[in-house]
Order: sequence, then structure tokens, then C-alpha cells
Amino acid sequence: MTIHVPPASVHPSAPAPVRAGDERFEPLDAVIKRHQGKPDSLIEILNSAQVRFGFLGGELLDFVARRMRLPSSYVFGVATFYHMFSLAPKGRHTCDVCMGTTCSVKGARRLLEGLERAMGIRAGETTADGRISLQLVRCPGTCGMAPVVYYDPVAISYETTASAVKRVKGWLDDGSERAP
Repeated sequence: MTIHVPPASVHPSAPAPVRAGDERFEPLDAVIKRHQGKPDSLIEILNSAQVRFGFLGGELLDFVARRMRLPSSYVFGVATFYHMFSLAPKGRHTCDVCMGTTCSVKGARRLLEGLERAMGIRAGETTADGRISLQLVRCPGTCGMAPVVYYDPVAISYETTASAVKRVKGWLDDGSERAP
């Protein structure tokens, strides 16, 4: 498969140097070199970057764009298209509410509002203590189990507002590691 990428005229042809003092850039640079900067490897490279840094901040996306000789707007577009990428630090735990059509019809909006009240945050935010990030996700293809909420990587189907709030209470009240 070939991916058409606009010319990278906005970036200098010479790659920027690896950030001094941050050893996470060096292995990321090696991943980019291993893939020879090919645009069709961007998702794998962004995944590698997120594993190393925890999230894809602006400086990191610019670094990847320069190294791969791609426009920053293209790299940003790919990073924001896929829900698996985060542009901000996430909490220790994530609570992802599916807002696809079927989940919405089956009560996901009410469920989300209950979680927002219980956590004291809005979707897209992280609790002040850094414990939980509440996120919206596009349809993950689990419509037959709607509404679906992901607690860290565990999908819970047919979720209700009461059960969702109860699940995150352990994370909120005593720092317990149990949710699903």
C-alpha cells in the first residue's frame, strides 16, 4: 500500500538533532531510521513514541515530522485521527466511553454525564490527582454490547450509569487498582 504525502517543504531537509539529555529520543530515532522514514510506518512510529513518552506532545510530533521529513500538519492529523493516541498526559487509569451511534442511542450520553459528575471532570480531562482520565472514543465496533465503557484495556458491555460510577469509585475513593 502506498500513502500519498504532500511534500515536506515546510521542514528543513536536514533532520533536527536528538534532544540533549533526554535518552528517550535516541531509541525513537533508531525506530525511525529502521523504517527509513517511510510514511506508511508513521502509525508504528507514533505508537513507539507514545510508549516511550506517555503521550504525543507538540514538540514530540514536530520531532517525528522533521525526522521523517513530513509536514507537521500531516503527522498531527494522523495522531488526532486514531483514538489510541493521546496529545496530553493521561492518568494512571483511563475510562473510555464509546460515543458511537448505537452506544449513544442506548444511553452513553447519560452514562458519560454521570461519570463526569462522579469524577469532577469533563470528557478529555484527567482528575487533579492524575489518577483517572475520562475520554470519549469513536465506535470500536462493539455495537452489539452497547453501551460499552473501557476501563484501562478492559471492555465492559451493557454498562449503566450506576455501574460505571461504582467501577471508578474504587479508583477515586481509596486509590484501589480495581475497576472492572
